[in-house]
Amino acid sequence: MARIDLVDLAQSYSGPDADLESFALKPISMTWRQGGAYALLGPSGCGKTTLLNLISGIVTPTRGQILFDGKDITPLSTQKRNIAQVFQFPVIYDTMTVGENLAFPLKNRGVPKAQIDARVAEIGELLDLTPYLGRKATRLTPDAKQKISLGRGLVRSDVAAVLFDEPLTVIDPALKWELRSKLKALHRALDLTMIYVTHDQTEALTFADTVVVMHDGRVVQSGTPQELFDKPAHTFVGYFIGSPGMNIVPAEVSGREARIGGHVIALQRSYDKLPAGPTIEVGIRPEFVHVATPAPGLLLAQVERVDDLGRISFARVRIGGVKFAARVPQGFSIAGSDVGLVFDPSRVHVYADSRLVEGVA
Repeated sequence: MARIDLVDLAQSYSGPDADLESFALKPISMTWRQGGAYALLGPSGCGKTTLLNLISGIVTPTRGQILFDGKDITPLSTQKRNIAQVFQFPVIYDTMTVGENLAFPLKNRGVPKAQIDARVAEIGELLDLTPYLGRKATRLTPDAKQKISLGRGLVRSDVAAVLFDEPLTVIDPALKWELRSKLKALHRALDLTMIYVTHDQTEALTFADTVVVMHDGRVVQSGTPQELFDKPAHTFVGYFIGSPGMNIVPAEVSGREARIGGHVIALQRSYDKLPAGPTIEVGIRPEFVHVATPAPGLLLAQVERVDDLGRISFARVRIGGVKFAARVPQGFSIAGSDVGLVFDPSRVHVYADSRLVEGVA
């Protein structure tokens, strides 16, 4: 178990003299506490797997350091880092029993048989694999195979961290929730530092205490799921997290007002000192703007369709050339194609060149 510090860590596959913007991973400095559950979230190519491979030792960084409990482990091999890694496709030995698969890492390290048997029994029980310990690992379901792969990573008591690289990609959707819940229970039971790579926001938000959102090789925000939802620090976070994602539209902002398409909406904070030059946008999540009967003072929009999600419905509307999503209040009936939009001022955020501007209370 370890606290992990990343110090000015960066990776270029074109050499150290390449332009910084071409780096697969731009410089990152951050600390992950011992026993934390972290998710690296972002689209394909954003740098999350590169970062995971740097931590595990599969890739040597172009620059920077990786510290485990204050010790620089950057030059150490994967084996010497005591890292367990679970990959997208489960790796098991079909000729061995489930129990022998779980015991394999301990047997390789010369652990006494009595200790191996006790640890395998413990991990087998935690993963609901006890009935299968004496069975050959062939012809098992994909979720059972991934449990074995997970168990091999957890069976060692000396691991500094467990790294998961999209471990549920090949799992049937009906079983994903069960395995995510099992991972969460294991984290609580074993007090291990766990880092989980995924492009799926549901997996990230339900597994992790802290979600690290990555975009174009950078960490754009790190925080709890609630913090990422309530106050996205970057427009990408607002767009990527949430279903539907945050509405982000160009606006003219002055003082406590934002002007969109000639209509004014109120802001809770004042923005008299916005920097000159950057693109100014406002963002609000669809949950905090709702459609209403058109009335003076409301921003007018044209309805394109309504998505009924069961407990909540969202109207997809258009404001000039800008598309928008807004909540449909329960019991409200949309008559015609025009609706008004009612905003919660406390939930409207202002962004300059995609970065959150705090404003003045």
